[in-house]
Amino acid sequence: MTPVGSRRRAFCLGPAMTDVIATFAERGDLAHLALLLWALSATGLAWFALREVAAASRRFDDFVRELARFNDRFNGHCGGQ
Repeated sequence: MTPVGSRRRAFCLGPAMTDVIATFAERGDLAHLALLLWALSATGLAWFALREVAAASRRFDDFVRELARFNDRFNGHCGGQ
């Protein structure tokens, strides 16, 4: 009997993921699996960065448009005159 504090929970992968890892391990293609995981994570990170850059570009465009509207509205007018 093991004490409750010393028990470790095994990280449980789904059966499909376990089958995929077993297939790669049997064929000796763990490097390919690591490369696939790296490529997927790099693609996800690039997609996220591109989405954030597009959002920042939209916000900057909105700012410039509002600044142009402000300048058109108050063109040539100084404060109390």
